[in-house]
Amino acid sequence: MFKLKNTPLRVKAAGPDDNLEEGQFEAYASVFGNTDSYGDIVEPGAFTRTLSEWKDRGETIPVLWGHDMHDPFANIGGVLSAEEDEHGLKINGQLDLDNPTAAQVYRLMKGRRTNRMSFAYAVRDSEKRDDGNHLKDLDLFEVSVVQVPANDLAEVLTVKSATEALVKAGRVLSAKNETALREARDSIDSVLKSLERDDRGGDEDQEKASEKPDAKPDASDEDPTVGNSPVSREELKDGPPVSTLAAKFNHYAVLYGEEGA
Repeated sequence: MFKLKNTPLRVKAAGPDDNLEEGQFEAYASVFGNTDSYGDIVEPGAFTRTLSEWKDRGETIPVLWGHDMHDPFANIGGVLSAEEDEHGLKINGQLDLDNPTAAQVYRLMKGRRTNRMSFAYAVRDSEKRDDGNHLKDLDLFEVSVVQVPANDLAEVLTVKSATEALVKAGRVLSAKNETALREARDSIDSVLKSLERDDRGGDEDQEKASEKPDAKPDASDEDPTVGNSPVSREELKDGPPVSTLAAKFNHYAVLYGEEGA
């Protein structure tokens, strides 16, 4: 299973002072040595093997918008070159400006309205130490230009807004798409319930302390569910990032909202 990691660094896109050709950009897809919010530390050399394998295959590392691997128009370009330096994984990319999605993303980059890179990866080798989990060897699948909201709750609300747009559109979805959307919605609802429980915090602890030992917990105190299956908080953490769900729901909202209006 692949994972996603964001890099909060400014993307350098073609402009008057950037010395890049039209449609090109420069950025760090990953940085070395810093501990991220997951407790991971990417070490120098983590990309050496995977970059060599991409080169040996003669394939181009794709540049996506928002990690959307299903929409061909979200494949907005490719990596011209990638190398590790003392700071991190530095890439030079070329956007396909004939693609309307890529053209819009390019405008966002030139206007400094999006400034984040992210990459999809799998861990080949890592080592847990006192200061965090050191990632020593990674498989790189793609790099993405992303628009990262301020926090996970904002991402959840973005998904919920897109869901409402789908409902208002009144479009009849296929059974397969409807099932996928319902499962994603259930996942989002479970995350929201989890956040609400965290906000209540001390109040819940006080209530549980006052319960009788043999009291059966109320349904609202049980673990969140996805569909009809209970899931743990650890499973929620390992699930698809909310930002990925947000990107997919926004895509469906625009597509079905416009066609179904």
